[in-house]
Amino acid sequence: MLPAGSRPADNLDDDDYPAYTMGRAAEMLGTTPAFLRSLGEHRLITPLRSQGGHRRYSRYQLRIAARARELVDQGTPIEAACRIIILEDQLEEAQRINEQLRTQGGESQSKTSA
Repeated sequence: MLPAGSRPADNLDDDDYPAYTMGRAAEMLGTTPAFLRSLGEHRLITPLRSQGGHRRYSRYQLRIAARARELVDQGTPIEAACRIIILEDQLEEAQRINEQLRTQGGESQSKTSA
């Protein structure tokens, strides 16, 4: 069911829209449904559920799963791959916040020195 006021085509551009079934997601990634379930067990991605209870994945989640698959294919244990990706994401967020604060701090300093 679509949110009020949205059109089906609007969801095609939404990276967070859960458009892919587990089978289709696994096929796209060249992996198995069990691999996707294990990513959920390790809390790397949490798929949304359809009304029937089936897992549904977004494009954003598939990009994360693809990164995990790359690491696993290189020999990294799945638990470590998930942790690496989580830590990379946290670091990126911290750097983004740090840059925002640095930019805001520079603005307030230039206003007080003017």
